[in-house]
Amino acid sequence: MDIPAALGRVLVIIPTYNERDNVEKIVGRVRAAVPAVDVLVVDDNSPDGTGELADAMAAADSQVKVMHRTAKDGLGAAYIAGFRWALERGYDVMVEMDADGSHQPEELPRLLTALQDADLVIGARYVSGGKTENWPLSRQLISRGGNTYVRLMLGTPLRDATAGYRAFRAATLEKIGLDGVNSRGYCFQIDLARRALRQGLRVVEVPVTFVERVHGTSKMSRDIVAEAMLNVTRWGVSDRMARLRGGRRR
Repeated sequence: MDIPAALGRVLVIIPTYNERDNVEKIVGRVRAAVPAVDVLVVDDNSPDGTGELADAMAAADSQVKVMHRTAKDGLGAAYIAGFRWALERGYDVMVEMDADGSHQPEELPRLLTALQDADLVIGARYVSGGKTENWPLSRQLISRGGNTYVRLMLGTPLRDATAGYRAFRAATLEKIGLDGVNSRGYCFQIDLARRALRQGLRVVEVPVTFVERVHGTSKMSRDIVAEAMLNVTRWGVSDRMARLRGGRRR
């Protein structure tokens, strides 16, 4: 696919931690699916040699870049570092993508096409045409339950606010403001979507297929789930209190 001219320069950001078995495959698939995009691997000092492999890939392909961070500091922090890197270098569109093959690079054109009429596009599992493959029932229940809780607490119309396959315009990230985003785990995704909606930006969901990883282990943990539940509850209560105070003033 050729990138629509109106979108400008596109960077796919792929955070990694111990993804040596996956990173070369996923980057190769991205470059094959949309050859014009650049790829930034953000490695959190992986002990398995992921960073060194990414460096070798970058040496062989000028459209592959690598950022080395000194410690494992969470998905949200890795993406924010990648966003800042991209904004400093004048990229117009930033795409979030997992390293483990859960997000299909072949579906990237769908996100980029939709972004022509949106500010943020989310590749969603729980809209018509979206699906998951090889996911255990426990993960499905946690994910669907979490998204239902987000809709109830935050009043968001999104069906998949926790999804991590996304395309942002640079202007969207600038309007959201990255300085106040401090969620480290997957709650980061909810936070960005919430901020975009509160800014009145156009947030669109398109169907994608989420495939459970084949190699390596999931980074999901109880702490990540707990962080998300706590933050969503706090945001929801804060929003309700603000509306109540506003109603009293009227």
